[in-house]
Order: sequence, then structure tokens, then C-alpha cells
Amino acid sequence: MYRFLLTPRWLGILALTLAASAVMVLLGTWQLHRYQERAAINDRIDATARMTPVPLDQVVPAPDGAAGSVGAAPPADAAWTRVTVTGRYDDSRSILVRNRTVESRVGFEVLTPLVLADGTAVLVDRGWIPPVPGGNATARPEVPAAPSGEVTVIGRVHLSESKPDAVVPRDGRLETRRIAVPTLARELPYPLYHGYLLLDEQTPPADPAFSPIPIGHENDWQNAGYVVQWWLFALLALVGFGWAARREARGETGGGPADRTADARRSDGRRARAPEPLDLAAAPSLDRAATDRAAADRAATDRVG
Repeated sequence: MYRFLLTPRWLGILALTLAASAVMVLLGTWQLHRYQERAAINDRIDATARMTPVPLDQVVPAPDGAAGSVGAAPPADAAWTRVTVTGRYDDSRSILVRNRTVESRVGFEVLTPLVLADGTAVLVDRGWIPPVPGGNATARPEVPAAPSGEVTVIGRVHLSESKPDAVVPRDGRLETRRIAVPTLARELPYPLYHGYLLLDEQTPPADPAFSPIPIGHENDWQNAGYVVQWWLFALLALVGFGWAARREARGETGGGPADRTADARRSDGRRARAPEPLDLAAAPSLDRAATDRAAADRAATDRVG
């Protein structure tokens, strides 16, 4: 009954179905890996929010190069770790990072180098500030001065951003759109730690004009939805092939054995209901009878008249 599956047409359909299903399974597996990676990041963000800060150099390798150089990049799992470090802000070399969005508002983040006792420095993201009131999103804001003297910072390690952008001077300050630490290090006169810190706490306290940079969780459930979607598509492709093969076997698509049997029965029925052929030999006698009846009718009419 299913021998038609061995025909070239059905073998081709089967090969295409299996290939499509395999691709969809692989796409679902890739999305599963992305879900696991993002879920791990979210777990790390939640875990580090409750941890006791550790010294910066225990998490991020200290730079040991010349001025303008950058230290070794920290491992990926160092991201979001709470660290503490003490130094002095070099407010004269603060860097404005434009076109940064916080709560759907576009403004600036302010990076200020914190110079440590050994002459190295780490960039501290002191927070977000809006543009000048009444100006556009690129209007230079009034940046509160950094505290003078020794400052102790507690912050989250943030890895350097990719795709560096040009660093340009404007009105006596440096500006950029991306926090790419190796690029920024070339503008500063001291060795720089790789990565930067998102400020959580500061002694003395930070200026209230700054809004904290929110740490957003990864949207891992979107990837989980894609996993289910791709694997469901793969299953539907296989089920669809089985459904089409069953229809073909039952003759519901034409050409099957059941379909041919039904056609034969309908043909026999039409032959059984066909009218009987006309007996041409009897036609003359029928004509004579009709003629005799007509003559009798005329004679009866004459007598009445």
C-alpha cells in the first residue's frame, strides 16, 4: 500500500523534509545555547548584587604598561562583579559619552578616571545626566564636578564595549559614543585598567544630579520561545509528510488504489442506468398504427358532421 514511497518523487519529498527538519533542529539548538548563556548572565547579575565588594585588582588584572596603555582584559565571568577601589578623580579628563538612553531619555554618561596610588587608573561611570534643558539630545550638559581628595568607589565591573568610536574634543572635554577602553586609554596619561566601573556607592557621596546606570537583565525568555518555535516547526514538517503519505495511500489525492476502485464503481453504475437502444425494426409498424388511428378519427368526424 505504501510502495509509492519508493518512487523518485516521494523519495525527493522525503529528503527535502528531513533536510528542512534537521536545519530547524539545529536552529533550535543554537537558540537553546543562547538561552543558557543569557540565563547565566542574569544569574550572575542577581548573585553579584548581594555579594560583598572585593578589591579591584582581584577581579581585573592591573595594568603594567606605559602611559596610554591598557591592561589585560578580565575574563567574561568578571562582568557585574562588585569591586571596591580608592583613588583620586582626575576631573579635568572626564569623558562624555553621548546618545545614551536611560528610561527612554537620551543624554550623557560621564566617565571620570580614578587615579590610584600606584599611578594606574580605572574609568568610573559616575552616572547619567540629561542634556541642557530646552536643547537637543546633543546639547552639552552641565557636568557636576567630581569630589576632590581621596575617594572610595564601589561599583560593578563592566567589560569594554566593542566597535570603538572616535574620541573628539569639544569645548574642552572629550566626547565619544562608545566606551571602548583601549581607544580611550590613548587619550589619557596613565596606564588604564581594562573595563570600567558602574558606580554603585561612593565616599564622599556622589552628586544627586547623576542618575544611576540601570543594569538590565538579558531577555533569555525570547530565546526560549525561539527554541520551542524551531523544534515545533521541525516536528510539523515530519507530521506533514506522514499526513500527505497517508492521503496518497488512501487515494484521497488521486491515483491511489481506492480512488481507482471508486472510479470503476461509478462507471459501472452509469452503464447500468443507460437507456435501452431503440428497436428500429419496429418503427414501420408503429407508423402504420398511427396512420390507421388518424384515419379512424377522420371518419368519425365526418359521420358526426
